[in-house]
Amino acid sequence: MKLLKTLALEQKEDARHGKALFPLQKYITRLDQDHPVVTTHWHDEAEFTLIKEGSAEYQIDLEGHPVNPGDLLFIQPRLLHTIALNSTEQFQQNLFQPEYFQSETYVFHLNYLGANATDICATRYLLPLMNEEYTLPCHISPDHPAYASLKTVFSQISRLYEETPPGYELAIKSCLLQAVFLLLPYGVSGKNQDTDSASEKLKTVLDYIHLHYAEALSIKELAAQCYFSEYYFMRFFKKHMHMTVIDYLNNLRMEKAVELFEQGHTSIIEVSMSVGFHSLSYFHKVFREKFSMTPKQFLQQL
Repeated sequence: MKLLKTLALEQKEDARHGKALFPLQKYITRLDQDHPVVTTHWHDEAEFTLIKEGSAEYQIDLEGHPVNPGDLLFIQPRLLHTIALNSTEQFQQNLFQPEYFQSETYVFHLNYLGANATDICATRYLLPLMNEEYTLPCHISPDHPAYASLKTVFSQISRLYEETPPGYELAIKSCLLQAVFLLLPYGVSGKNQDTDSASEKLKTVLDYIHLHYAEALSIKELAAQCYFSEYYFMRFFKKHMHMTVIDYLNNLRMEKAVELFEQGHTSIIEVSMSVGFHSLSYFHKVFREKFSMTPKQFLQQL
C-alpha cells in the first residue's frame, strides 16, 4: 500500500514528489472549517486532480476557479495555486454539499513523460508546457468537450496506482501523455503579461520570506522586494494569499517550529527564537491559536 500525503504545501515546495526514477506521488487533500486553506505555493511538477467531495475555490496563476465534485484540474509546472474552502454561508445555500472538501491529486514531473528527451514530443509539446510558453486549460468541468475522456484517464491512473500491476509505471505514463494530448487542442500560446508580472512578484516575496523567516522582517522590507508601497503591498498580498503578511509569516514559523520539535529539539525557548519569535509569550499565543494546544502539550504527544 502506498503512503498517501496531504497536499498542504509551503510557497516554493521543495520536497521530492515520488522517487527519483518514478517522480509521481498521490495526495489526498481534505479541507474543513478548522483547516480551510492550502496556502499559495508552486513547484516544478504538474498536477492532475479530481474533486471528490465538497466545493472550494482554486486560484491558479492568480485567477479564480470555483470547483465542484467531479471537476478535473490540470495545473502546469511553476503556476502559483491555492485552495480555499467555501464559507459556511455558501455551504448553507446548497444543503446537499458537505461542509468539507476532498480531492485526489497526482503530482508528477514532466521529465517522467519525456520532457528531457530530444525528440519531437519533448521539443514541440512538453518543453513549451514546462517553460510556460503554452498554456493548457486548467479547470475542466463536465461540460468541457474533453471531460469524459479525461475522467476515464484519471480513473485509469487511480486504479493503476492502487493495484500496481506489472508495468503500472509505464501505463500511468501513457495515461498522463494521453491527458496532455486531450488538452492540447484547447491550449493557447503565451501568457497574460499582467498576470505573469503579478505572479512573479508574489513568487519573489514568498521566496524572500522563506529564506528570511527567522529574521525580524518588516512590511517595508517585504514591499521593497516587489517595488510596492507598504500600503499597496499589504493589499496585494492579502488579495492573492487570502491572509495578511503577519498571518502568513506566523503560520510559516509555526510549521518550522513543529519540524524542529519533531526532529528532537525540546527547548521551547530555543525553538521559538530559531524560527523568528523573540517573545516567548507571543510564541505560546500563536502556537495555541494554530494547534489548539501549548508547545509543551505538543511535545508530550510526540
